[in-house]
Amino acid sequence: MRRLALVGLALALALTGCATQPESAPTASADALSGEITVFAAASLTATFTELAADFEAAHPGTTVALNFAGSSDLVTQITEGAPADVFASADTKNMAKLTDAALNDGEPVEFATNVLDIAVPPGNPAGIETFADLAGPDVALVVCAPAVPCGAAAAAVAEAAGVALTPVSEESSVTDVLGKVTSGEADAGLVYVTDVIAAGDAVEGIEFRESGEAVNTYPIAALADSSAPEVARAFVAFVAGSAGQKVLRSAGFGAP
Repeated sequence: MRRLALVGLALALALTGCATQPESAPTASADALSGEITVFAAASLTATFTELAADFEAAHPGTTVALNFAGSSDLVTQITEGAPADVFASADTKNMAKLTDAALNDGEPVEFATNVLDIAVPPGNPAGIETFADLAGPDVALVVCAPAVPCGAAAAAVAEAAGVALTPVSEESSVTDVLGKVTSGEADAGLVYVTDVIAAGDAVEGIEFRESGEAVNTYPIAALADSSAPEVARAFVAFVAGSAGQKVLRSAGFGAP
């Protein structure tokens, strides 16, 4: 009888404990980021940053990322003239330095990728381009970026190192414009980044050349001092430089910084 009484008492205490145990409160979201940012990014980042912006918004549901792509030099001009921007990603350190010299950045720029040039030709390579020196052929319609654009500066550096005098039929304001000339059949060849050739798929063929290592472009990114959503801007910079961003960039053909 005593044993039964003790069991009954224990059961009653257990039931009482269960009845008075408070329910767990719903877990609040730890992500407090909210706001909209505008990211100015080099044209060669179009595909990757479009993907990264979507990934960032998915990771931070209270945020919105608007994108503006153009040649890095054009973007710097827009920012210095007062265009509203929260983040700038350049295809070279030279154009980023223009912003840091003007104290327009929020924190030190972060280097997040590298890129090298590739020769883009139409499918079938009708002009028979095989080497960098072939681009100087008298009958080759070559298109490059303008010297002020990072891809143009890289092309000039490679040509000088290789001792090849290039005579392009046009100089474009962005690498995507160069690629457009090739895909439309207006050029026999264009000097673009290896990532652009990969992104273009079957629209072009890529020809690697050993001299490309003479001009490796390093890409920096920075939040801007006049950002309307500085926390979101800094978080996006960290996202691009972090593991998620680096995975997307590596799969697109960008090198490590």
